[in-house]
Amino acid sequence: MLDFLPEAMREPTVLAIPFFVVMLTLEWLAAWKLEHTETERPSQREVRASSEPGTYNWRDSRASLSMGLVSIATSAGWKLLGLLAYTALFAYVAPWHLPAGAWWTWLIAFVALDFLFYWEHRLAHRVRLVWATHQAHHSSEYFNFTTALRQKWNNSAGLVMWLPLPLLGVPPAVVFAVYSANLVYQFWIHTERVGKLWAPIEFVFNTPSHHRVHHGSDTEYLDRNYGGTFIVWDRMFGTFTAEAKRPTYGLTKPVDTYNIWRLQTHEYVAIARDVRAARGFRNRMGYLFGPPGWSATPSPAPISRRQTESVSLLDDASPTTAA
Repeated sequence: MLDFLPEAMREPTVLAIPFFVVMLTLEWLAAWKLEHTETERPSQREVRASSEPGTYNWRDSRASLSMGLVSIATSAGWKLLGLLAYTALFAYVAPWHLPAGAWWTWLIAFVALDFLFYWEHRLAHRVRLVWATHQAHHSSEYFNFTTALRQKWNNSAGLVMWLPLPLLGVPPAVVFAVYSANLVYQFWIHTERVGKLWAPIEFVFNTPSHHRVHHGSDTEYLDRNYGGTFIVWDRMFGTFTAEAKRPTYGLTKPVDTYNIWRLQTHEYVAIARDVRAARGFRNRMGYLFGPPGWSATPSPAPISRRQTESVSLLDDASPTTAA
């Protein structure tokens, strides 16, 4: 079906689209049956937590789906660049070549990539310039299967993080395949329809319960549970938090727009504004590489590491329909 693409580009995310559609339909039917649909975002109500579990907002979901469709195209472009770099490293620098046909090559690659995903994901929450590429995924105030498709358009950070794999002899085609498989796994954990699972599964794997925590903007949930497929990395490196209450989803300062271009780019605009206004090299670097919420002017109150400072650009703008 995808024979016209290079082998490394025949990714499972494309082949999994029918699975995505089926899962979205089932979850939507459950929401419709329980009448958990709405037209107003939780942040526009007096009590944000009043949003019912499993709720769908049609404009929010349409924005997520639109970002996912654009992401398929942009990720193909980024992966083409990555394919060139990975092939050169694999062919001319790698001290050995792991056999692409061996099952253990795929197992090693999958676990190694998930380990690197943990650190790339953690970096994305700790470095503002990288956070700008990732924050759109956290911008929805809902947690359902459409939220899983609200993907970033800039995959450069991930491609840099996966460089050790071809450098150590993992075939580029295997790298792209296991990365896509990792993303396919993460689709199903974006739901409120699944509670906590059997304890051994919850201990080893990322689950809907763990990932709900990650998408929470509550103080106790900020910047926790970075794992992709495995949650053991968070347990090992001290970033794990168990779900104790239903999270409040979205950014700590909601971005009141459904415009997919603004959702993807507003943080870049805010960074440019802050760097331009900053005095001194250190402050400019702080706005680029410090944690989200970092300021040259000390704040008397703790600043969230995931707080975006660009909402002021959109405060006066009414929500717009996604393109």
